[in-house]
Amino acid sequence: MNESVYTRIFEDIRSRRPLVHHITNYVTVNDAANITLCAGGAPVMAHAVAEVEEMVMLAGALVLNTGTPDPVQVDAMFLAGRAAESAGIPIVLDPVGAGATRYRTDLVKSLMDELHITVIKGNQGEIGILSGADAKVRGVDSDGISGDPITITREFAKSRGITVAMSGPTDVVSDGERILLIGNGDPLMGCISGTGCMAASVTGACIAVSSDPLAAAATGLSLLGVAGERAARRTSGPGSFKTALFDELSALTPDEFGRELRINNAQDNGIRPVRRNR
Repeated sequence: MNESVYTRIFEDIRSRRPLVHHITNYVTVNDAANITLCAGGAPVMAHAVAEVEEMVMLAGALVLNTGTPDPVQVDAMFLAGRAAESAGIPIVLDPVGAGATRYRTDLVKSLMDELHITVIKGNQGEIGILSGADAKVRGVDSDGISGDPITITREFAKSRGITVAMSGPTDVVSDGERILLIGNGDPLMGCISGTGCMAASVTGACIAVSSDPLAAAATGLSLLGVAGERAARRTSGPGSFKTALFDELSALTPDEFGRELRINNAQDNGIRPVRRNR
């Protein structure tokens, strides 16, 4: 893929302003809504079982996040997911905390088994656990993975027939055949809560306007990463960085994004993730 594929997705978000339906966690719900707006989309945060089926039919994408699961929210996820699937609306699953407890792990596996997930986006520990690799999760954070992230991501995507996005020092995205590496981002993104949830939201906006889940997922992760790099250049700590992250994504133009994105193909050619530098 060339840069125009990713910039076109960003342009389409800005011109079409897709509605992204979230059933997400209460820790970062406001951040998820605001980052969707900054990317150019329109967020709706609805989890009441009485309305989710009707609401998702208005959306271009559904984002499910297991950060703070409760029985009502879980029921809403399955209801909204089945309605989205019947209407051909793409679903992004953010398996927050999968691997930390049996409840979360079983919930994510059930969502993957019972719904047609389009993209699953998680950290190395979450994706590692779900793929059967040797990985650890502490709370909602990755605590390490054994094995090659590229191979794990690709094989998990191939076995499930979905697009998998694994965040890490370099993000890895694969649909089981194609593999993309995203080098955008900054260490300060790991110093605030919710950047993973925000990445899922931006990915939801991207997939609402694109028929290629791989390109959409890569665009979403790169967009947030570029904004993070720009924010880090003018801030010195987590508090100001978070505000600047929203500002930079909102002000980012497709042309600027095209110049600053770092998305590379890695088709078994020996490329391996490299750690990002400030």
